[in-house]
Amino acid sequence: MEESPAINEREGAELKKAIISSLRAQGFRVRNGKILPPKDISKENLRKLHATAVEHRISKAKAGLVRKEPYLLQHIASGREVVPEKISPRMIEVAPDSEEELLFRYASLHWSIPVSSGYGRRLRFLVIDEYNNKLIGIIGLGDPVFSLKPRDEWIGWSISDRKQRLKSVMDAFVLGAIPPYSFLLCGKLVAMLVASDTVQKAFKRKYGGTRSVIQRKEHDGRLAMITTTSALGRSSIYNRLRLGDRLLYRSVGFTKGSGEFHFSNGLYRKISEFAEKHCKPTAKQERWGTGFRNRREIVRKCLPLLGLSSDWIYHGVQREVFVVPLARNTREFLRGEHSRLMWYHLSETDIYEFFRDRWMLPRLSWDKRLYSWSKEDWAIWAGKEDGGA
Repeated sequence: MEESPAINEREGAELKKAIISSLRAQGFRVRNGKILPPKDISKENLRKLHATAVEHRISKAKAGLVRKEPYLLQHIASGREVVPEKISPRMIEVAPDSEEELLFRYASLHWSIPVSSGYGRRLRFLVIDEYNNKLIGIIGLGDPVFSLKPRDEWIGWSISDRKQRLKSVMDAFVLGAIPPYSFLLCGKLVAMLVASDTVQKAFKRKYGGTRSVIQRKEHDGRLAMITTTSALGRSSIYNRLRLGDRLLYRSVGFTKGSGEFHFSNGLYRKISEFAEKHCKPTAKQERWGTGFRNRREIVRKCLPLLGLSSDWIYHGVQREVFVVPLARNTREFLRGEHSRLMWYHLSETDIYEFFRDRWMLPRLSWDKRLYSWSKEDWAIWAGKEDGGA
């Protein structure tokens, strides 16, 4: 590879200043060459940390979605359109370039943290109320990160085991309910549906028989476990989430607090352009293609050239890690001790009936916020004089 062009001092100084200013504006503290999260890591302050990145994603999505917003809002229920006694959830797999994909993208813009597009393999679902054809929530599954200490220690993985069997794990990169169904605790319902047979079958149908890019081994299509991390510290949805005697979500620890969300705003484009000009991608196998591995590598390589520590990738905002075993012997299978999975079998109907009696109806007996909700309250651009967010 040719040598990178010399760094323009003014260009580097301006980008460095912009990064530091952006981090401080988000609420981070810059002390002695390190970045620290706010002293008070409340859920409200965590939302503020993510606000800049969320606003940037909304801005980027505007061109493709603003004209479609009135149509997309037709799939969102107002409270008066929901009849709790007749709710009938159904999972719909999202196909690329479909109307369902547009609705999935639009719904994800309302999350309080920026929602990625997922990595590598992807399965996405809309959860629809068949009674009124309105959206209850969304599920997005993608490839898990290769190394995640709490997950790997809970399984008991060796490096070799992880290389061979990570293909049987997926990560939920977005998961939850939207208003007005969220007032009925349907976030728990959507979380429970991740453990349904529907997800396992969709995974097998889509990935069974495919071959990995590097090892060229055929995938048997068995999904053994799903992982996820809480968006805002400790999770009130996943903790102690049970279906009968079965604990669906198991808390296995916390992340170290690393990533690149704090650079996922208007500055990331400038960081990426700078890295393309002045940084060399880490060598990797040819089958992976050329260029940088991911956004994290771009940020880590750019920062030292600006006189900043590559450790600024560690933002200190820890997230609780949860695992959802889909079989009684998930750990044994992932360690290579068992060759067959002893599945739990859960239909969408079984899950909903348990959820309805355990959580939804008791909540409805005293929480009436559902009925005052209007879909117009969810609009991002509609009704704004300049069409902006």
